[in-house]
Amino acid sequence: FGSTLRMIWDNSTPMLEIFATSFATLFVMVDPIGLTPMFAALTANRPLAERSSIAARSVLVAAILLVLFGVVGDWLLHTIGVSLPAFRIAGGIMLFLLSVEMLFQKRSERREKTADGQDQNDPSIFPLATPLIAGPGAMAAMILLTSQNATLTAQTPVFAALFTVLAICYVTFLSTELIERILRPTGIMVLTRLFGVLLSALAVQFILDGAMEFWAVSGV
Repeated sequence: FGSTLRMIWDNSTPMLEIFATSFATLFVMVDPIGLTPMFAALTANRPLAERSSIAARSVLVAAILLVLFGVVGDWLLHTIGVSLPAFRIAGGIMLFLLSVEMLFQKRSERREKTADGQDQNDPSIFPLATPLIAGPGAMAAMILLTSQNATLTAQTPVFAALFTVLAICYVTFLSTELIERILRPTGIMVLTRLFGVLLSALAVQFILDGAMEFWAVSGV
């Protein structure tokens, strides 16, 4: 019985590691907590039922976009002649720049400007679904994560992590008023900076992985 448990654990550990890495990356990129003030501003003075409908549509459209990038992103790179190591390095640099923005609150300021300039009639598709939820960083992260885990079995925890993050995003949208009261601006600012540090470390790892793969392939 003990050996059976050890075998199950050994087989599931890589999947758990992929899920944990994917979840951390996507959670930081989508940033459900950071999106809460934006959602509140875009849906101000609306009844709860309408807020729920907007939240559901925005998360669903974002899910479709991110799944598409996860499924066909690798093919798209080959079509335009970009190697995976190059994309990993470029994606890592972009994620690192976004982490710097998060650390210095530039990302929130940019999102607020994006939100303020949009039509308030139905913000579910634009700007909520894209570019706020399924932004360039999240799309790049999906391509990077699925390219690192090429088999269908290995990609399963990646998509599971994506749907988990989007589910959290949906719940936070529905709990906008409560979260704002609990965290207050100071709490949101602290969490944003914490996620920025985590993202910077993951970005450096993406760059190192891309560089090592390039050296292995080129024989340098």
